[in-house]
Amino acid sequence: MGQHHDTAPATLVTLITGAVIGATGLAWWLLNETERRRRLGKQRAMLYAPRMQDGSEVLEPHPNGDHRDKQLEERVEKLNAAIADVRRQLESMGGGS
Repeated sequence: MGQHHDTAPATLVTLITGAVIGATGLAWWLLNETERRRRLGKQRAMLYAPRMQDGSEVLEPHPNGDHRDKQLEERVEKLNAAIADVRRQLESMGGGS
């Protein structure tokens, strides 16, 4: 019986240590889960953000600046294509979860 009393404090210390480690692990997991949900929320908010117009309605023909207008239109089209690519990538990332 003397031996049984000697192991009781060690068992108690082991149980307390396990509880502390478990609580620490749970807190770490909860913080990571909160951060992950916050990131996903931001990504979803970007997906559903109002989309900007392409700006073509503000381009008015100028008699002396046809070449400049063509360049501007080409740049706007390239930017719109890049924006559409990024939007598709974000939607595919958001659709996978």
